[in-house]
Amino acid sequence: MKKDIHPKYYANATATCACGAVFAVGSTEEKIDVEICSQCHPFYTGTDKVLDAAGRVEKFKSRVAAARPVKNKKEVKAEKRAHRRAPATVKKIAKKK
Repeated sequence: MKKDIHPKYYANATATCACGAVFAVGSTEEKIDVEICSQCHPFYTGTDKVLDAAGRVEKFKSRVAAARPVKNKKEVKAEKRAHRRAPATVKKIAKKK
């Protein structure tokens, strides 16, 4: 391993969160400032908030519910086969819809 190319490692570096929590970590920097940590992150604290002022979640759920169901490949093939075997008049009516 080459000498003098690696940064200095601080085994007791301090990481300070915006909420005020201080952690001892190992790093190549002596002091680290972070915006969020495990003590204030909603996922870890269980205080998860849904900020939905415009009702976007409800709009999305309604669009998903209104969407036509997806057909599987067998259903699509069966419909194509039936359409090919149908008389010409039935095909014309089906195209108008």
